[in-house]
Amino acid sequence: MDEQIGQALSVFMGFFAIMNPIANTPIFLSLTANDSADIRRRVAAKSLLFTFTLIVVFCLLGKVIFDLFGITLPAFQITGGILVFTIGLQMLHGQQSKVHSPVAAADKPEDAITGELSVAITPLAIPILGGPGTIATAMNFSTTGGIPGMVITIAAFAVLCVITYIFFISGQRLVRRLGDNGLSVITRLMGLILAVIGTQMVITGIGGAIKLAH
Repeated sequence: MDEQIGQALSVFMGFFAIMNPIANTPIFLSLTANDSADIRRRVAAKSLLFTFTLIVVFCLLGKVIFDLFGITLPAFQITGGILVFTIGLQMLHGQQSKVHSPVAAADKPEDAITGELSVAITPLAIPILGGPGTIATAMNFSTTGGIPGMVITIAAFAVLCVITYIFFISGQRLVRRLGDNGLSVITRLMGLILAVIGTQMVITGIGGAIKLAH
């Protein structure tokens, strides 16, 4: 039980760091700046529902995707680890990762928004919330530990989606309280956590590759 709780916390923190709902709240607010509170809630709900569905699909079909393309778990862990580490390193230096949360999507919402549904799916769900880093993290966690690991991964991500929704709908108060300096500190802290997680994924992948070689 203690091991499962520790795994759940590890998975949750990994997802929290890479989705970073606190730092993404200002982006959400900028994309829904001209919307009413009701529409803002609907956009938040739709984007998170789509993101959750996307992650569940990759969690459930991760092994099938690996078998289809002839990908080994160690290879994915190494590649995913490098990707997660790169995102974390950019965040650690106070930069917004173009792979994870493209600045252009937040700076020019008029180019991305063609209606309530479109802004919920892109750029919010993809690539801001459910980008390559989030997908790589989900598949890495779900493919280790069998069925229990998959259940823990999906449950942890579901909890994070609920928390992210709360951040989004109460975002204006949060941004005012934290300020730019507070958001910067949180982003750098999440970046450090991501860099460490990415490094651990690479180490685990290298260990698995050595075992396969023997």
